[in-house]
Amino acid sequence: MAASEESNARLERMLAQARHARFGASSERGAPDQRNLFTENIEVAEGQLAAAAGAADKALGKAPRKRAPAKRNKGDLPDHLERVEEVIEPESTACPCGCGEMVKVGEDRTQRLDVVPAQFRVLVTVRPKYMCRTCDGKSHAQAPAPAPEFLVPRGLGTNRFAVHSVVAKLCDHLPFYRQAEIWRRDGIEIDRTMLANWAGRIAFQLAPITDAMIDELKASDRLFADETTVPVLAPRTGKTRKDYLWAVVRDQRGWGGGDPPIVVFQHSRSRSAETAKKIFTGFKVGSLTVDGYAVCGRPSECKKFLAGMNMWSGAVVCSASECGFDTPRARMEMRGSVPTRIRAL
Repeated sequence: MAASEESNARLERMLAQARHARFGASSERGAPDQRNLFTENIEVAEGQLAAAAGAADKALGKAPRKRAPAKRNKGDLPDHLERVEEVIEPESTACPCGCGEMVKVGEDRTQRLDVVPAQFRVLVTVRPKYMCRTCDGKSHAQAPAPAPEFLVPRGLGTNRFAVHSVVAKLCDHLPFYRQAEIWRRDGIEIDRTMLANWAGRIAFQLAPITDAMIDELKASDRLFADETTVPVLAPRTGKTRKDYLWAVVRDQRGWGGGDPPIVVFQHSRSRSAETAKKIFTGFKVGSLTVDGYAVCGRPSECKKFLAGMNMWSGAVVCSASECGFDTPRARMEMRGSVPTRIRAL
């Protein structure tokens, strides 16, 4: 019974791979949100027309038009956001018939999302100096309090400002030169090279954390790995070259594992077997799941790859249908020097 269920599951996976190969997207870069770029101009025009119609009705003294509620999900405002109440009282609470003041019996509440634009400020650090002039006719001076540690000694920006710049570049995809242009509107002149220097200093401070994460991954028994291309500016050429980012992941949440999830990205100039050996040197994992890695189709190269990783008793699991591991010739070539179990999902 168990063998039959496993066979059926394997056939279902093969069928899903065949459907994806024939009908699925041919590129991983087509994010669903990118399709909305073509309809945003239409939605902007609709909003402009609605505002113009409302202004015209107000000028003519007409009652606001009633329209059917829009069939879209606006979402809920998160509870952690600060609530600022603005109470608008009527001009008079006196009863028109002269009975006196009216009593509050209810209220209408409307919640709208608001934003406070980024505001720059200058943080002035003051360290007072003290001295006693009445102690036995001698002047006793007290040294000022120690200065706080700054990422850039005698630098222009605070640590918070430097971190904000790096987050804007890496998470919000704002290059340093664009950030400099945005801040220039507020009269702040900061050169792009200075921001890049701050980013390098932050990377140096975070290096021990990255090393600790890599050491944690090396002790894991099951890992996932994949590499993707990334364009990098080639110095003194004015062009970009194709480099690679390798992602090594540990995620045990799927089967209730106790180790926390970790992902470490490493940059390289190629995706060759030599590069993989450098990245995975010292790893003693039980299994490594890859996605159509080119070395998988060349068993001789894969033996060198596994030997460099010390994965003598592990398993390489490839999730690509074109992987060469699952062929009889590959299984024969993999036997002998590297006793590794090879199977394709």
